[in-house]
Amino acid sequence: MTRSLNVLTDEQLASFEQEGYLIVRGVWSEAEVNEIKRTFEAIGAQPVPGYFEPDLSGTADDPLKRYPRVMHPHRFNEVSKKYMLHPGVLAILEDLYGEEALAAQSMFYYKPPGSRGQALHQDNFYLKVEPGNCIAAWAAIDRCDEDNGCMLLVPKTNTYDIVCPEVSDSRESFTTHYVKPPKEEKPIPAVMEPGDILFFNGNLIHGSYRNKSKDRFRRAFISHYANVGATKISHWYNPLYRADGTELTLDTNPDGGPCGIETPAYH
Repeated sequence: MTRSLNVLTDEQLASFEQEGYLIVRGVWSEAEVNEIKRTFEAIGAQPVPGYFEPDLSGTADDPLKRYPRVMHPHRFNEVSKKYMLHPGVLAILEDLYGEEALAAQSMFYYKPPGSRGQALHQDNFYLKVEPGNCIAAWAAIDRCDEDNGCMLLVPKTNTYDIVCPEVSDSRESFTTHYVKPPKEEKPIPAVMEPGDILFFNGNLIHGSYRNKSKDRFRRAFISHYANVGATKISHWYNPLYRADGTELTLDTNPDGGPCGIETPAYH
């Protein structure tokens, strides 16, 4: 049965439902991308305890120590909150969900030259949205390609169960979890331009390449969302936000996932 859509085409919705992801080109304008750049250049200059804790000594041997990811910037920065609740993004999410989207989390990745990538994983292992699922909106702030560490997507794994991860290769991944993709599906690169946004289902297996470039950052602003019909989420993600900025709290999901344990904050 075809449902009414606000901004996406029937073909885009069908592609998302079949492949588990959708890249929407040019969601954010050059001016919007530049506003995000300026905002995180300022944030990147000093620590924000609990959210962004860089090593500013100039002696760090790992570029990610100088430029770690910024966690939940919407909790201390109004520009981040504005883009997490961007009307264009929320309209796309409403089409994908078939109902209102609630914003659960924001992040910013600097990913400087030489940075390790992120091992393949599944987002709803961590967010534990029930019933329904989380959807990520991964916005490119720089051109993202295989050289500077673009996203890796394993198509059609959106229908796979959430599984307990294995241990990743710490030489290539800054995170410790790894989900092995099925033999019949190979990871593909998501090449994107600034302002493009990649949307993907919480079960989709995905990760990223190492940044092999000499002088190119691969900056990205990422938010995660839950459907308004969800009643539970991992406690790391409360409170959530409606489009007007109103806060609401879902029940804490006590399920430890397929590993049977409480999973530490990861995204």
